Amino acid sequence: MGALLVLFGVLAGVGALLVVTLLRRGRGGTDTAEGLLLEQEARRQAHHDRVSFSTTAVHNSVPTASDVYNRRSGRP
Repeated sequence: MGALLVLFGVLAGVGALLVVTLLRRGRGGTDTAEGLLLEQEARRQAHHDRVSFSTTAVHNSVPTASDVYNRRSGRP
């Protein structure tokens, strides 16, 4: 019984530490327009990469059908 209480105490402590860490980080946004544009471009690129390199896109298409292949310059 005591070991179970210790286990739950450790789990609660780790959870509290995670909450405190996340609250300290905050959601500090970008103040300048240039920074906002950089963040927007990074979000767009991340979304594009998630779609292009998903397991469905990678394993269920022919090698020359990917977005990366079609965007290359100098494609044969």
